[in-house]
Formats: sequence, structure tokens, C-alpha cells
Amino acid sequence: MNVKTKGYTLACISAVTYGTIPLFALPIKHAGYSFDTALFYRFLFSAILIGVYLFAKKSAMRVSGKELGTLAVLGVMYSLSAHFLFVGYDYMSAGVASTILFLYPVFVALIMGLFFREKLSWVMWGAIALALLGVGVLNGTGGEGGMNPAGMVAVLLSALAYALYMIIVNKSSVRKMEGTKVTFYSMLFCAAFFLLRALSRDSFTPAMTFGTGINILLFALVSTVISLITLVNAIKLIGSTPTAVMGSLEPVVAVLISVAVFNEPLTGRLVTGILLIIGAVTLTILSEHVAEAMKNIPFIRRR
Repeated sequence: MNVKTKGYTLACISAVTYGTIPLFALPIKHAGYSFDTALFYRFLFSAILIGVYLFAKKSAMRVSGKELGTLAVLGVMYSLSAHFLFVGYDYMSAGVASTILFLYPVFVALIMGLFFREKLSWVMWGAIALALLGVGVLNGTGGEGGMNPAGMVAVLLSALAYALYMIIVNKSSVRKMEGTKVTFYSMLFCAAFFLLRALSRDSFTPAMTFGTGINILLFALVSTVISLITLVNAIKLIGSTPTAVMGSLEPVVAVLISVAVFNEPLTGRLVTGILLIIGAVTLTILSEHVAEAMKNIPFIRRR
């Protein structure tokens, strides 16, 4: 498997596992836990799981002061993304919130273009446009959750924070650090962030039922540990923007979960949105080949 194929595969795994957030988050929320408590446990369990893995590998855990500062910023960015997404769940359905969250590739592309002078091919811009069209179509599947201005703002802030997380990983000194190690420290800072929030707001709930504990453990393992480790490594292999565009699979997974688990109807509009997004992902993977092929078309070559 070559580097690009491996990068796109990891980006796909990251997107699919991240898209499972509603599957675990909503039952925890419905069990009556404050989202500060739920997210504290999510990130604490994530840090423990990764820590055990790193200990078994006998990985060096030492980091420099500069790296620690960057890792703290990463923790804050990811914490803010998780926080605002949970706020969005209070205002709209999980399917709608998850599709709006996908706007983060646009933030990644704009920030990379404006501040880092990254030039995107017209094929990549076309993939982003196609994916956004698919997201727009899927937005009509929110049912009673519908669109809500406050929820929209919250999820857009979640998307922005997630985009900044990806860019910092790509452009900072931690890019050279092992992906698992980056994720471990990020999760520690996330856990500390939400523990302090819960304690300051007197909303911390230490006890949990067995069922809630299982949901939190799976939330940590699938939606967080696997998703973030594959995300960090995908960024290292193919860059922030292609990885972000591959994230268009996330709303597809979220909507399919809504249909299979939460009994939302499978409509023609939903299927159309999914097909558009899959098309965007395919175009992203083949972007270099498409651009090269277009150069051989006489009209384009003359131009």
C-alpha cells in the first residue's frame, strides 16, 4: 500500500468512526448526564486506553515545553468542538447537527488558502462544492429537529474548532510526533477541561449505570481514540485539506445510524445526499488523476 492510499484509507476510517458520535452520545445524554460529565468520562477513558497502549509499547512520553503548549491548545480546540456539538444537539436532531459539522473542510480550505497560501486545484474545490451540495440535501432530513439559528451557530463553532485542530496538527511541531502520543496528550487536556467545567458548574455526576459505562467506553474507543489516531496519521500522509474533505463520510454514517437505530425514514432526498457525498469522496481520492487527465483534453490544453 503506497503512502497516499494509506493516507486516504486512514482518513476514511477516521471519518466513519467520528460519524458514530450520535450512536453513543445520545443515549448518554438521554440518561440524564450533563454533557460536561459525559465528555469528561469520554476523554478520560480515551486517555486511559491510549496510555495503556503506549505503556505496553514502552513509548517515550517526554515532550518539550513548546510541544506541551501546542498539545494543550489542541486539547482546548477539540474540547470546544465537542462542547459546541453537544450544544447543537439541544437545538436540532443528531442527523442535521452532524451534517452541518461537515462544513469544517470549508474552514480548513479557507484558512489554509488565506494564511498558509495553499493552492487548491479546481478538482478539490469541485469536490468540496459537491460535498456541500450533498450536505445541503441531507439537511432536509432532520425531521422534527429541523434547522435552528442557535443550533446552527453552535455547530458552526464546533466545525471551526475541529478545523483548527486539524490545521495545528499539520502546521505545528507535533506533526513529527507519533500520532498516538499526540492523541494521548490531547485527550488528557480535554478531560481536564471538562472536569473543571463540571466542577465549576456543580454538574459533575461521578456514578454511572453499567449501560451508560459501556456507552461511554465505546464513545471513547470508537468515536475518539480510533478516529483521532487515524486522523492525525492521515494528516501526516496526505495533508489537512484532503483529510478534511474525506470527512464528508461522517454525515453519511450519522444519517445511516439515524435510520437504522433512531428509526428516521430512508427518503429519496437522503439517498441523493449520500450519493453526492460519496461522489465528492471519490473525486477527492482521484483528484490528481482527474487533473492530469483534464490536461490532455485539447480545449483545456490550449488554454
